[in-house]
Amino acid sequence: MAQSMNTYPCTAVIVFWLTSAAAAHAASKVDVTVTGRLTPDACLVTLSDEGVIDHGKILSHTLSDDVVTELPSRVLQLHVQCGRPMLFALVGLDNRAQSSLDPDVLYGLGRNIHAPAERLGSVALSYRNPVGDAQALQVLASDDSGETWRPASEAWPKTYIGFAPVGDRQPDFIGQLSAQLQIDTSINATQYLTLDQAVPLDGSVVLDLRYL
Repeated sequence: MAQSMNTYPCTAVIVFWLTSAAAAHAASKVDVTVTGRLTPDACLVTLSDEGVIDHGKILSHTLSDDVVTELPSRVLQLHVQCGRPMLFALVGLDNRAQSSLDPDVLYGLGRNIHAPAERLGSVALSYRNPVGDAQALQVLASDDSGETWRPASEAWPKTYIGFAPVGDRQPDFIGQLSAQLQIDTSINATQYLTLDQAVPLDGSVVLDLRYL
């Protein structure tokens, strides 16, 4: 998993025209261009274990033939640190969306490198126990890019995830956030997989921080 920040830069350009004139000479001019970039205070997003979940060796005979097999949940520690309290949301972007068993709510786990038509499974993300600026928070989700919010801990692909004091229905300004990111991995039913040789799992999700 990787981290990302959108700063929505604003560029200001000011042009000064300097003119002069003298008897018996044509007027001349020179352009002076002043540029700059205005950006919000940056927030830094970090994950424990460099954002890597390694399920190790999974023996094929331990997998279900006709239903998905759920692997043990894993947890990463998420931290967001901003230069000052900021209003932001986290958005999960799936780099393996075409391999997801349910792309609206689950992230893909990649395809079988030996049989590319086979989808290996899915990954579910959720946020637990968020704390912002030493205050317990609740998790909010938005399916319309931050227009409306609902309480929910599940982080579906492309869904905005915000954080607010318990009972509030709008994300709050936060300077420092910590939370547990729970990762639940499911392997597709083996009747749909060719497992006569080793197959690597290949899930990849970007957590994108977006300013609201």
